[in-house]
Amino acid sequence: MTGALTGPLPPGATIGILGGGQLGRMTALAAARLGYRCHVFSPTPGEPGTLVTAASTIAPYEDAAALDRFAEAVDVVTFEFENVPATTVERLAARRPCRPGIRALSTCQDRLVEKAFLERAGVPVGPWAAIHSAADLPAALARVGLPAVLKTTRLGYDGRGQAIVRTAEEAEAALARLSPHPLIAEAFIPFVAEISAVAARGVDGTTVTYDAVENRHAHHILDLSFAPARVPESAAEAARHHASAVARELDLVGVLAVEFFLLADGSLLGNEVAPRPHNSGHWTIDACQASQFDQHARAVAGLPLAPTERHADAVMRNLVGPEGMSLWPALAAAPGLSLHLYGKAEARPGRKMGHATRLFPPGTLSSSPESILLSHL
Repeated sequence: MTGALTGPLPPGATIGILGGGQLGRMTALAAARLGYRCHVFSPTPGEPGTLVTAASTIAPYEDAAALDRFAEAVDVVTFEFENVPATTVERLAARRPCRPGIRALSTCQDRLVEKAFLERAGVPVGPWAAIHSAADLPAALARVGLPAVLKTTRLGYDGRGQAIVRTAEEAEAALARLSPHPLIAEAFIPFVAEISAVAARGVDGTTVTYDAVENRHAHHILDLSFAPARVPESAAEAARHHASAVARELDLVGVLAVEFFLLADGSLLGNEVAPRPHNSGHWTIDACQASQFDQHARAVAGLPLAPTERHADAVMRNLVGPEGMSLWPALAAAPGLSLHLYGKAEARPGRKMGHATRLFPPGTLSSSPESILLSHL
């Protein structure tokens, strides 16, 4: 069978998910409400996604025989993170529809390709330059200036694979330390806030976006998201516009998030694209009629997209590592708060173990002190 598919998947069909993490878990839970089964392919047993799905295949992404058996067992394929090898998706795409597709995956796997794509899509970005070898470093630093951020072009996330450098000597040391090469050098942006916007795009090209959110990080990991973002309306609308444009230019079917830096003058610079549900969109589970995971399942299955309207303001906090997990009994008892745990067996430092969302009447975030918003969180 080829990757062709006409019409929406009927209830009872199976969605294959590459990756067994919490994003796959929450996508599978959303798909189950629509009557679909899910089958997770993961190299690691006992991952959160495998605990809630009808079936799982535990094998390396390079195992051709396992991939072929997986393809025979599912009706459509998606992925929950962008570090799945492109060759894996290419093999599956010859047998089953793969959504959002190889273009979205390959574009967002490489930061150099991603930055060039954002520019072509009309999203402003800060100065950047490629560093293929030590000989490229002086010109790259001259282009982006100091301080700068050096990042691996592949595999880095949550602050991994990057370094802030303030001198040429620090840059040389970071170049020797960071791998794999090449690297990308980016200007250090003096932003006033970090915001993101989630967009969903269906098989018919219909695109919807959620309210932009304001994000705060701790130790390079998302800590808090405020929905809606407490930023000028023009900036929030620009973020949604850019997210929609990126989804369209990628010909994406599914959900994506675009992260931005908000500058002091109210303008935005695009930072990164995630071609799948995103941590900063978790608030949609509790504050919207249809969450980002509902939209992703709908798009992948070929169903019409749902409304994105928000019925409440929301603050979402990640529960990270042993410190985050120590809070769960109190959070489970807190009024007006929804607790989501991912079923991970070990609370290692820096590991996302769950999240909690507190809802407020619309308009609360713009009119209440932050101490009130964060109480019980």
